[in-house]
Formats: sequence, structure tokens, C-alpha cells
Amino acid sequence: MFQTEKYLTRGVRNIVPMTTQLIMWDMIFSLPVSKDYLQIFELRANDGMQIITHIQEQPDYRRTVTFKTPTAITQKVYVIDDGDHCTMLLAEEY
Repeated sequence: MFQTEKYLTRGVRNIVPMTTQLIMWDMIFSLPVSKDYLQIFELRANDGMQIITHIQEQPDYRRTVTFKTPTAITQKVYVIDDGDHCTMLLAEEY
């Protein structure tokens, strides 16, 4: 999973900083368990820090990373692999 063409929605492109996008893709690629078709990222800004919590349901998985950035945001992001391509989108774009 997550080996096909990758796409971003306009919302992700306009709101989520490139560094954060790349970290989320890397978190998917480095999953130590089998990958679910739906990956969930909860992004939180806290005092100049970006907190990313990566969640999947099957199998159950949760990991949080934190890094310093001047462009921290608070958003929920989904990454969906439909078999033909992978799409990163804001939760409100679903």
C-alpha cells in the first residue's frame, strides 16, 4: 500500500507546510505494522511546536512526533490509498 501515485488536495497544498507533508508521508512509509488504507493525522500547534499524532485502525497503531517550526498548524488530515492512487486531504475535504 501507498506505493502508487501521490496527490494532495488544494486544502493540503494551501494549509499544510511542505515539511509537515513530507514528515507525514515518511511516517506512513516507515510504519512498523501492516498499513491500513486510511491513515489519520491529527496536527496540533503548541508554542512554536508542531505535534503530529499518526493513527490507523487496522491494525491499531498510534505514534506522536513533535518538532519546532514557525509554521505549526492545527488540522486533521487523512491519507487514503484507493489502490490506484494515494490522496492526502484535509478532514473537511472528505
